[in-house]
Amino acid sequence: MQGVIKSYDPGTGDGIIMCDTDLADYDLAPGSLEGSPFRMLRQGQRVIFDLDDRGRATGLRLGSEVDMGTPGFAPAPEV
Repeated sequence: MQGVIKSYDPGTGDGIIMCDTDLADYDLAPGSLEGSPFRMLRQGQRVIFDLDDRGRATGLRLGSEVDMGTPGFAPAPEV
């Protein structure tokens, strides 16, 4: 899934991601930044994420414009 960081508290690790497709809000799962490239999140930052069995965002990672389906960014041609 893809979305945007709606809020993040670095002190508690609590945060909310708004999903691009359905505009639903998903809470960050505890420890969701562990093992990810992120040390901190900022409001408006675009991320790709998974949902855990409780419907919380986890497995945060960076995505390219192609991964996010941004108009004007076509997939790289295969060689």
